[in-house]
Amino acid sequence: MKGKKMTRKNLFEILLVQMFVIFVAIAPTQAAKKIRVVTSLPDLADIAKQIGGDKVDVFAIAKGYQDPHFVDAKPSYMIKLKKADLFVQVGLDLEIGWVPPLLEGARNKKILWGGDGFVDASKNMDLLQVPRGDPSKLRAKGDIHIFGNPHYWLDPLNGKIIAQNIFEGLIKIAPENEIYFKQNLEAFIRKINDAHQHWQALMAPYRGTEIYAYHNSWPYFEQRFGFKIAGFIEPKPGISPSPKYIAKVINEMKNKNIKIIIIEPYYPPKSAELVAKNTGAVLVELAPEVGGQPGVDDYFKLFDTNINKLIEAFKEVGVEPKPFSN
Repeated sequence: MKGKKMTRKNLFEILLVQMFVIFVAIAPTQAAKKIRVVTSLPDLADIAKQIGGDKVDVFAIAKGYQDPHFVDAKPSYMIKLKKADLFVQVGLDLEIGWVPPLLEGARNKKILWGGDGFVDASKNMDLLQVPRGDPSKLRAKGDIHIFGNPHYWLDPLNGKIIAQNIFEGLIKIAPENEIYFKQNLEAFIRKINDAHQHWQALMAPYRGTEIYAYHNSWPYFEQRFGFKIAGFIEPKPGISPSPKYIAKVINEMKNKNIKIIIIEPYYPPKSAELVAKNTGAVLVELAPEVGGQPGVDDYFKLFDTNINKLIEAFKEVGVEPKPFSN
């Protein structure tokens, strides 16, 4: 009798141990069911997090302080892409130098162009600076994007289009979560609309103010907020300025009394500093992407920071704000 009781007790203990082992084995599997999203840029990653919520794990390849045209195609990125359920890119050839080799090396068919796990965030985007002419000849003119300027995320209203494209990608991967993703999308759009009104009110008094930029990264930001980029420190996109060209820029800025130059963190500041010194202009480093400046850790702080920096610069150089009315 005693032997029978011991046997039943042992069986019960064994069953408990087996159940515990099964639970431990299943728990990480359940956690791993999150949709694995890889994006080319951190701006796309932040928007993907806001739409995907707790259903996604998101990784951005490029950092906000890196030139998005030139990113090293590291093997570690291929591993991330191999495991990805969804890949999101800016498109328009912005990442042409590094995304294609990464996707090829990852050997993950579902995230290739045309697959359910591939999202081009430029879909349905109203593009600026779409050039005309022979693409092969356009390339000779510098870093020309033959499909249009790819820095469209710097217009906050384009963030809504990016979010919609990511939403459509997510519901292909996890249609059972469509309602959840839709609620997050609608919340994001409301937040963008509210923030946009605030940003417009801040920038409206400075509409029409002329500035210079180092590189042609800002046409969408410029158009949305109404200041005017009168010229560039680069003679052509991606081409360093010669002493002769710098002298020309200095002369033009003096003639137009332009007192602000904006520059990205990954471009060498020497030429812009020289121009600023000889014109009395203020050199302002803006964040071209999420993570491009300290504290710019989401899509909304990207605009908060850049707008506040510009306004501070306008005040510093004595730009008179114009009356603003709704």
